[in-house]
Order: sequence, then structure tokens, then C-alpha cells
Amino acid sequence: MNNAVFNKKGTIKYLLWTFLIAWAIQVAVSVLYRNGLAVFGQLIMAVMMFVPLLGVLLSGNTLSGMGWKPRFKGKVKFLLAAWFLPAILTVIGAVIYFIVFPGHFDMSGGYLLAAVGPEALEQMEAQGFTYPLYVLVSVVSCLTYAPLINMVLAVGEEAGWRGFLYPQLKAKFGKRKGLMIGGVIWGIWHWPVIWLIGYEYGTDYVGFPIVGMLIFCIFTTAAGILCDWLYEKTECIWVPSVFHGAINAAGTIPLAVCTANTGSAVLLGPAPIGVLAGLPLIICAVILLLRSTK
Repeated sequence: MNNAVFNKKGTIKYLLWTFLIAWAIQVAVSVLYRNGLAVFGQLIMAVMMFVPLLGVLLSGNTLSGMGWKPRFKGKVKFLLAAWFLPAILTVIGAVIYFIVFPGHFDMSGGYLLAAVGPEALEQMEAQGFTYPLYVLVSVVSCLTYAPLINMVLAVGEEAGWRGFLYPQLKAKFGKRKGLMIGGVIWGIWHWPVIWLIGYEYGTDYVGFPIVGMLIFCIFTTAAGILCDWLYEKTECIWVPSVFHGAINAAGTIPLAVCTANTGSAVLLGPAPIGVLAGLPLIICAVILLLRSTK
């Protein structure tokens, strides 16, 4: 896994297939969103996570040797890190954000109201399910089963990025440059939906959509470094998949306790995709990058 030989033709084919399919899907998703079919768009976005894995196969490369058989002996600490570190870093980042923007903290249910409408909130309250309890249940799920469930989808990306592309880039450019380039590529892969429907950051911010597209690359670069670190330490593709799934789960918690519309502040947080709230993740990534060999 760590001794990959750079395959120029295979890598180019992989990138072409992975980007062509994913970008076509994202254009289709944007059409669904604009026609009031966001639920279907979200389902398709979830399925899109398997495109990098599909790209490996369509480009004539192989999925073998990626560590599909779990080997946790002596490596449980890395699995625990994959499971719980995203939540820890997300909470720290959210605290930093709300210290800077205390007026954005909101436990009234404004986030849920904006996301799914007043009916869902009213039904929840009618059943005696208060919004603080909803947040608590979300936190518990984030720390227990959500990383495992999300892992099933996340492995589709991890097999393509960490399993195939990152080893190729590190073989070609060296570890540090390879990780940086891989992170940017991962971010650019999401650009169409950020541009077309305001994915992740919305549309109401300064510099839309370019600033959001660039900031998301910072997040994917940092997250990619940690995913790669876990993959190298365990040689098991499921471990970075757990980390990826845990990030996706934890990232929704700060949003649930934030006002619905924060304008350009969304570029800063409270989710870890923002520069300010993402500082704990970014700092960890920088430390790992500096400690790695060139």
C-alpha cells in the first residue's frame, strides 16, 4: 500500500472517470434542487460517494491490496481516534466559533425550522420531543452508531482517494506535496454543487461561489491528511472510512445549535468546513504534515 509505483496512465484515467461521472451527477442534482426535489438530490449525492471507487475499476486499476480485511490487533487506538476525534475537534472548533460569535448560538430550533419546515418541528414538540432533546440524541448518535453507518458510504470515496489516488500522488510528488495535491483534488471534485446550488455554504456570502470553493479545499486537504495518516497506521481502508463518516456526522451538530442564516460567517463556521471552526482539524493536519517525510 505504501510502496505504490506511480502509474501515470492509470491515474489520468482514474481522474477522468471520477470527475466526469461525479460532475455530471452534480449537475443533475442541481436541477433536482431547483425543481423542489432536494430529497432526491440528497439521495443521489449519497450514492455519488461511490464514484471514486467506481473510478478505480473503470480506469482498469484494482481495489486489491487496500486492506479490506480488518486487522485491529495493536491498532485499536487508531480506530478509536477515527471514531471519536472528529467529534472532539468539531466541538472545540464550534466553541471557538461561538466565543467569537455568541449571538449565533441558538437552541430554539431555528436550524431545523429552516431545513425541513415548521411541520417537522411542530410534530416533534407535539410528541413531547423538545429541541434540546433532539440535539442531545443527535450528539449521542454521533458518538455511537453514526460513524459506522456513514462508513458504508464513505468507503466509496476512501477506496478511490486514500486507497488509490493518494498513494499514486505520494509516489510521484513525495508525501507532503502528494497529500496537499490530493486534498485540493478532493475539494475540486465537489465544486459543481458548491457553485450551482450553494452546497455546504449556501449562496449568501461574500465572494460566492469562488470563496466557498477555495475554503472547502482547505477543509478537504486537512481532512485528507488525517484520513491518510489513519490509513497508513492501520493499512485498513475501513478506518479512514470511519473517520470520514464520523466527520460527516459530527459536522451537523454545530449547525443544529446555530442561527439559520449567518451570512458570510458561514465561511468561518460553526461546522468544521469553516476556517475558524476548522482550526482544530487544520492544526492537527499541519502537525502531521510537518512530521511526515518529504
